[in-house]
Amino acid sequence: KMAGSSTPWIGSAYLFLQSTCKTIVLPSLYESSQKKPSVFKALKLALADSTGSVNGVDMLKVHCSHPHLIVQLKFCKQENCRRFLKSYREGALQESLQNHLQLSLAVTTVPLEMELKAGNEHLDNMLKDEDRCLECIYREKPDRLRDEEITQLEECLKSLIIHQSINNNMAVKDCTSLNSPSLPYPSQGSSLSPQVTFIFQGQVFANRTLTPDDHQKFAKLVSKKWKQVGRSLQKNCRALRDPVIDNLALEYDREGLYEQAYQLLLRFIQSEGKKATIARLIAALEENGLISLAEELLGLHSNEDCS
Repeated sequence: KMAGSSTPWIGSAYLFLQSTCKTIVLPSLYESSQKKPSVFKALKLALADSTGSVNGVDMLKVHCSHPHLIVQLKFCKQENCRRFLKSYREGALQESLQNHLQLSLAVTTVPLEMELKAGNEHLDNMLKDEDRCLECIYREKPDRLRDEEITQLEECLKSLIIHQSINNNMAVKDCTSLNSPSLPYPSQGSSLSPQVTFIFQGQVFANRTLTPDDHQKFAKLVSKKWKQVGRSLQKNCRALRDPVIDNLALEYDREGLYEQAYQLLLRFIQSEGKKATIARLIAALEENGLISLAEELLGLHSNEDCS
């Protein structure tokens, strides 16, 4: 039965999330180093709304299982769990998460489907019986400590909030350093603010400006997909807006793919200056499925114990 006053009330549940919009795939967004902090921020804020407290429910891990994003939740107080269940049952959690995702990802709408499970129990089938739901959640003790990546993202979010309170006139979407409240580089158009670190395949990497070595590796290995990478980069780079990419393809057609890709990245570097960072290039490569090239640029191929 339920825990008495002597034992802390602890339970666990899994929240399954799926976007019903074909162009918004939550697991893919979460797997992108560029978008992950935005998705995490939306999750964190929506869960805080549901319990009335930032610490009302703890995220232990976020699993990407296409088409679902699965969030493992831990509750430490029965009243917080009750508030969460009420918010979930009445659709307030769904509405809150849709709104936060819309703001974080800067999209028009994010229609969601949700499902709540505790062990083998589908709680959606018993939401009217709150005590039974609480029993199921209480029976499921968390089987893990909080994932290191979640801790990293929490720190990133705190840093973001502090940065936004200092620069509340700027739309900051990236994890920005606590040590540099005044940005080291002037804002250029809609370019992203410089990140200090970024996450790729669950690992944290220091961000840096692209080097001549990066430039050559990219041109050599990207092959036919250079245009697709260019279109991913153009979202935050005015110098690559249409018809620049098509013009580069025609202008350097005789020289071949290496030169076309080299000239593309050269335009990006010349226009963005110090904001032409490895994080932005890795995000564009991830978006186009060029994981092997991203690993090459980050030096992971020479270190086989990296996943």
